[in-house]
Amino acid sequence: MRSRMRLGDFLVAYLRRAGVTHIFGLPGDLVLGLFHRFGADRDLEIVTFSHEPAVGFAADGYARSTRRLGVICVTYGAGGHNVINPVAAAYAEQVPLLVVSGGPGEAEQKLGGVHHQVKDVESQSRIFAEVTCVARILRHPELVAQELHEIVGTIAAEHRPGYIEIHRDMVDASIPVPKSITEWDGSFPKLTSDPRKLAEAVADSTARLRNAKRPILIGGVEIYRERAERDFLRLAEKLHAPVVTTPLAKGVFPMDHPLHMGVHIGPFSAPEIQARVRDADLVLSMGSQLTDINLGAAKSQVKRERSVWAVSRRVDISFHTYTDVMLKDFVTHLAKQPLPRFREKIEYWDNLKQERRSRASSKLTVNDLLVEVNGFLASHAGYDVFAESGDMLFGGLEVRQREGGLYYAQGYYASMGFAVPAAMGAEIGTSRRPLVLCGDGGFQMTGPEIAHAPALGLSPIIVLVNNSGWGIFRPVSPRPELLDIPPWPYAELAKAWGGLGIRADTRVELREALCSAHEVRGFAIIECIVPIDDLSPVSRRYIRASARKGHAET
Repeated sequence: MRSRMRLGDFLVAYLRRAGVTHIFGLPGDLVLGLFHRFGADRDLEIVTFSHEPAVGFAADGYARSTRRLGVICVTYGAGGHNVINPVAAAYAEQVPLLVVSGGPGEAEQKLGGVHHQVKDVESQSRIFAEVTCVARILRHPELVAQELHEIVGTIAAEHRPGYIEIHRDMVDASIPVPKSITEWDGSFPKLTSDPRKLAEAVADSTARLRNAKRPILIGGVEIYRERAERDFLRLAEKLHAPVVTTPLAKGVFPMDHPLHMGVHIGPFSAPEIQARVRDADLVLSMGSQLTDINLGAAKSQVKRERSVWAVSRRVDISFHTYTDVMLKDFVTHLAKQPLPRFREKIEYWDNLKQERRSRASSKLTVNDLLVEVNGFLASHAGYDVFAESGDMLFGGLEVRQREGGLYYAQGYYASMGFAVPAAMGAEIGTSRRPLVLCGDGGFQMTGPEIAHAPALGLSPIIVLVNNSGWGIFRPVSPRPELLDIPPWPYAELAKAWGGLGIRADTRVELREALCSAHEVRGFAIIECIVPIDDLSPVSRRYIRASARKGHAET
């Protein structure tokens, strides 16, 4: 960076300094100037898809998997409004994204109206203000550099999306760049704990652990976002106590670790996990938010007086609250204390029926599909799993990976259409091969974006559950015909798009298809035919509970 630059060139240099390697976007008339700037720099690669929602989900997957800033570049109005839903999801799920939008120049704004404009020129910025931690139109050349730096700093601190709008007559504007930014090393200062509060919270927790007989640890997704997973592992191994994770935090604690009991999702957990959580005389919950999905749409099974509940900037110990205590600092310091060691025999539990392998002619069920996926992952390391919202969000909770594989899903916002483009964005950022669990309904939203995989050199394996419609709603819908969707030839489409397409009607065929997909270098779609009313074990229980709750409220 130099002390004076054109705005577009400064933005490129700034993002590169911040560690950004890819920008996800679609061109449009009011953002072409910026788009050309991004595309001119070979160290900053532009990735395009067919529709803006996929752009947003891909940037989300990139940001989650790399723990770097995900950047979206879209045109004003028609493009910006299309990406609202993925950005809203990233806000709810605490994913750091920067949305860069073009906009009309000053002369155009003096006309009666600008195409793509909705209400007035600032409407789009106001909309994004509702789904970001900060949203600004960069109007003043002399302030642009400092404003951008402040916005990205806020995104980094809050782990949420931010928005900037650069009107097209500003792209070539000459701007001053303060020395503090030209000499910036690309990092942002970490929030620090109040040392007195941190010391007291650690001492309080240590004392409670020494008095405990049957503690249990719950790992939440903030452990991963705050880069505290190694300290969390060290703490668990020091205590030798059982560990469960919340749905969104699968993989934060190694799923093949002997201390891992499984996933805790309130009343939808395996009965053995529910009993162990209720039995605990001390629950150490680290980085877990109180959301309806994490709690299984019920009251928490953890009694507050028996808990230590640490989140990003606060620790609650019983009925005491310690503010200004950072999660990573707390976990790191607690793991360094002289702690008791608990010698409990621990088993892994899930909700699947582990039946003996079916005959070759036995029709595939969702339960058996998940058992086969687990068998495949047990013998094939290196896969991350992406689960689409719907039945596979719940079914994916039963998936068990090995050797550091991570699980990605919108475990709170739960927007359909996330999994396929997010998996592609993550593979771009990490080069790890993803396995995608997706229903046919979710695939029809954004799944065709997989047609971009050959050109991008990507190789996801998509396990597509074909139950001919919006299956998760069938048990509660009075008009099942509204849940039907067109019957697409998914396996044939995969071949037409340049990948491997296989249809699996039985458990044995799925097993063979997974092995075949693993051997190819490109992408694969395995179309799994399951009964129209079949669902994963957790989905069945969740739907029954939701229906009971709905009847009680009416």
